[in-house]
Amino acid sequence: MIADALRSGDRRALGRAITLVESTRAEDEEAAARLLESLAHVTPARRRIGISGAPGVGKSTFIEAFGLRALESGRRVAVITIDPSSVKSGGSILGDRTRMERLSRHAGAFIRSSPTRGTLGGVARRTRDVIRLVEAAGHDVVIVETVGVGQSEVAAAAMTDMFVVLMAPGAGDGLQGVKRGIMELADLVVVNKADGDLAGLARHMVADFRQALSLLRPGRSFWTTRVVSCSALTGDGLDEVDDAVDGWFDAARNHLDAERRTQAAQAIRNEVADLILARMMSRNSTNDPSLTLAADVACGRLPLRTAARRLLDEP
Repeated sequence: MIADALRSGDRRALGRAITLVESTRAEDEEAAARLLESLAHVTPARRRIGISGAPGVGKSTFIEAFGLRALESGRRVAVITIDPSSVKSGGSILGDRTRMERLSRHAGAFIRSSPTRGTLGGVARRTRDVIRLVEAAGHDVVIVETVGVGQSEVAAAAMTDMFVVLMAPGAGDGLQGVKRGIMELADLVVVNKADGDLAGLARHMVADFRQALSLLRPGRSFWTTRVVSCSALTGDGLDEVDDAVDGWFDAARNHLDAERRTQAAQAIRNEVADLILARMMSRNSTNDPSLTLAADVACGRLPLRTAARRLLDEP
């Protein structure tokens, strides 16, 4: 049984299980649900960490360096990288596993790229299910890397414990970073690429961010956002990153269960909304009912809210 192989740490079984739960085929839906139900007593990961940042900040290099250090401390690491989808094949475009070669070769690590397939928020629809599967396979540190655009930070923060934002020297001053809103979600800001000619600029950027963040109300009652710099390429500063991550989980010890329950409640509501839409569309599979109302909404004859209610009330 795939669930038993999964629990034993079989990497191929884990890959097959993820493919199943990510499948959009109707015939796979029930099998995926049964598999997930069979994992009812899975121990959640000790650490779920979301990592985001604009393209070019060195996310893959940073995650590989961070993951290798976690492996050295005896942890098992799973990295779920959320890639934008190809409009032709629906598959992942970036394939971050190829950029984390050392980490992917380690027996205690598992890396999986998941395509968004058009899902808003920069994470795949089934990312929470994938987290459950890698936890069932014994990975106690789960890293979710987002696309790093739009609402990806909000979606990733809603399914992880700690949220880390990577910046690069020269990417804008501290105040500009705060305006983008992402700083309000960040538990840790890491200025990466702090080496060579950029080392001095990185120090100034850290100071700018610390000053800007001091003007914001802390997002959590038990933690004030920290800012550190490092070079994932040379390893300089990674001790400070580890200390900050350890400090966050120490501070969050008495809050983590409640945070995860709140996240689970929101995830249930999101899943219900998805199921309602899917079932509504399936009962009208030969004729999309929204198209019959679209003309009236487009020209202003019918309010959007009224159209939506009519759609829900259709037998």
